[in-house]
Amino acid sequence: MWSTTFVFILIMGYLLGSIPVGFIFIKVFTGQDVRQVGSGRTGSTNVMRAGGGKIALLTAAFDALKAASAVWLAQWLLPGNHWAAVVAGLAAVVGHIYSIFIWFKGGAGGGPTIGAAIALWPWTVAIVVPLGAAVWYGVGYASVATVSFSLIIIAIMAVRWYLHQGPWEYITYGVGALCICLWALRPNLKRLLSGTERVHGWRAKRLKQQNDHSA
Repeated sequence: MWSTTFVFILIMGYLLGSIPVGFIFIKVFTGQDVRQVGSGRTGSTNVMRAGGGKIALLTAAFDALKAASAVWLAQWLLPGNHWAAVVAGLAAVVGHIYSIFIWFKGGAGGGPTIGAAIALWPWTVAIVVPLGAAVWYGVGYASVATVSFSLIIIAIMAVRWYLHQGPWEYITYGVGALCICLWALRPNLKRLLSGTERVHGWRAKRLKQQNDHSA
């Protein structure tokens, strides 16, 4: 019975994560196929390119919610089983990146990574979101910000475990999410190394100003 429930949690986590929120919102609000815009991903960064900031924020919120829902389902079905919650969250991240509903396309995993972590410990949102936003705006690379989410989550869960405030299994969630996102971001990491990765935030504004002045 326990193993059957665990498998059900794994499948449901993947299916919830697979809901292509960004694809749906861009199609509904603009009529476009977000997969034909920019990076072709369905996450909030590419949604912002296709539909603007408001739709991007909506996408980020729902991407987080679908992963949080997967963890809440696991906690409800197997209360006290930390591995079930971890697996549900990671399955949702995988589903987001490789959505079965749009031929295994998706985002980079940032939104659901945060959402599942919030379900594991609600106060995560007060730490990850502002720090992640600071990395995104300050460093200027969405891919680096996505990786930073997992690193911050690892640190949070490690500190909580050290202080006897949380289970050590939650640390493995952060490590697993980091590995999954690094795999998904392979093209971005190659562009980072070659200096051709897209720039955002204040650095993008400065580059635009420099180009305008030189034009």
